[in-house]
Amino acid sequence: MTAAQHPVDHELIDAAAHVARTRCQGDNHTMAAAGRARDGRIVTAVNAYHFTGGPCAELVLIGAAAAQGAYPLDTVVAVGDRDRGIVPPCGRCRQVMLDYFPALTVIVGSGGDVRAVPVAELLPESYVWADHQLDAE
Repeated sequence: MTAAQHPVDHELIDAAAHVARTRCQGDNHTMAAAGRARDGRIVTAVNAYHFTGGPCAELVLIGAAAAQGAYPLDTVVAVGDRDRGIVPPCGRCRQVMLDYFPALTVIVGSGGDVRAVPVAELLPESYVWADHQLDAE
C-alpha cells in the first residue's frame, strides 16, 4: 500500500547533515536527526550511544521538540556521521514515531531515491498504541 508521494524537505535533510558533520564526533554521538514542527520550526538532536541501549537521535529529537514546545512534528529525517547520508529509523523508533505522531512523514532513501513517506508505511500492519490519544477525540 503506497500513499501519495510527499515532497522531500531538503532544508530538513541539510539541517540534520550539518549537525551530523559538526556535532557527531566520536563514538557517543554518531547520528543526527532533524524534525520540522507544524509551525515550521526545525529541531535537531543527536543520539546518545551507550552499550546499555542509549536513545536514538529520533527519540532524542522527540524529547527536544517537546521541551521546545515544537509539537507536533510533521517530518523527520536522520543522517549518519562520516557522510553516511540518510539512515532509515530502526524498528523501535518507527513504532515510537507512529505512536506519537500517526500522521508523521519520514524521509528515507539515498542518492536519487530519496523520498518522504508516511510513518505507517514503514510499519505495515502495525500495532498502534493509542490509549494516550483517546481523550483527544
